[in-house]
Amino acid sequence: MNISKENTDGLTSVLRVTVGKKDYEEKVNETLKDYRKKANMPGFRPGKVPMGLIKKMYGQAVLVDEVNKLVSESLSNYLQDNKIDLLGEPLPSDDQKVIDFDNQEEFEFSFDIAEAPELDFTLNKKDKIPYHKIAVTDEMVEQQIKALTSRFGKQESVETISDKSLVKGNFVQVDENGNEIEDGIKAEDSVLSMSVVKDEEIKNKLLAAKVGDTVVFNPKKAFPDDTELSYLLKIDKEVAANVDSDFKFTITDATEFIDPELNQELFDQIYGKDVVKSEEEFKNKVKEELEQQLALDSDYLFFLDAKKKLLKKFKAELPEEFLKRWITATNKDNKELTPERIDQDMPLFLDDLKWQLIKNKLIKDNDLKLEDQDVIEYAKKSAKMQFAQYGLTNVPDEHIESYAMDMLKNEEQARQIYDGAMHDKIISFIKDTVKVDEKEVSREEFNKLIEKK
Repeated sequence: MNISKENTDGLTSVLRVTVGKKDYEEKVNETLKDYRKKANMPGFRPGKVPMGLIKKMYGQAVLVDEVNKLVSESLSNYLQDNKIDLLGEPLPSDDQKVIDFDNQEEFEFSFDIAEAPELDFTLNKKDKIPYHKIAVTDEMVEQQIKALTSRFGKQESVETISDKSLVKGNFVQVDENGNEIEDGIKAEDSVLSMSVVKDEEIKNKLLAAKVGDTVVFNPKKAFPDDTELSYLLKIDKEVAANVDSDFKFTITDATEFIDPELNQELFDQIYGKDVVKSEEEFKNKVKEELEQQLALDSDYLFFLDAKKKLLKKFKAELPEEFLKRWITATNKDNKELTPERIDQDMPLFLDDLKWQLIKNKLIKDNDLKLEDQDVIEYAKKSAKMQFAQYGLTNVPDEHIESYAMDMLKNEEQARQIYDGAMHDKIISFIKDTVKVDEKEVSREEFNKLIEKK
């Protein structure tokens, strides 16, 4: 077995693997002997089939299999022993000689490889990266309180109709004189929302009414959308499109959503018993959580700015043509990935590859390692975020930890958690190493900054 390396162009080389008879002969013979022991053919006792017949039937397939195994193992060992950091994977060379397994005893395989470049850059306090902290306003706190407490409010019947009311009643179609149309449209227990009534005159009529009153109006003017009208009158959308007459609407009920009172019972329901004990503590807790949530957005923008800063430090050339070949070879079944599409997406792919190489250098040069506790803490953070999406803010710590450990038992989730924890460690290292230029901005200003990325 022999492997030689020939540099072709910068980071690309050709590996030539030569496999001789002595490399594979013993293993091929052992495999064929095993085949012979198991062979069961008419006219021969088990295990007594002539070796010549076994070789004729299975010899070439076994030879191909063993040679391929030898090539794969030797390539892997060579790359590992010589500490060659590949970009992509080895690809068969264009000048690969034709292999004749029937007549050759020695085989030569050629592979093109691309090596990761050596990077030369530093990070220090001379590097300034902005950190945009989103200011939490009183209005944002109030909106968050409303979102948190709305789950604990309830619909209650009211006598006086307002813009917030849901009004329930019965519709009966009438003619121009206000008389009920025989075989006209009728709908019982229809519910309309005052907040979406489009016609101001009709809205004022309804606002002036109370439960038990009858109001005459054209629902088409109040709800011009045919889908809304069909739902309200309980008819097909096609029928609703042609409805344009008055209806009597007899009000049977009116309800409004009543926000819950800010008291200890509500605080305990949201955060757990006695976590907050006053309205002031409640508002401070909401503000603190908002700041934590918005910090995730700020961290993301900091990551984008840090990535941009470090990509500017990447001066090495990458073997673009080789990488295009590798992308094509590893996505043969993807018919949408045409050469034109690869050319179009190449700049993004190269930036992602550069960023991965930069991260690898930061990890290696600064001995950044993940401890088990780092991974567990990130899993717990992910679990808390998942629960928070469903409005569950007071899940006991033991349940959070149990859920996090279950996530880590799933191979795919565990990989994502590990990657996320390492990402956080790298960003934390960058924050500690560079000069962080903190700036307070409004939510609107922050959104505009994100849109520019």
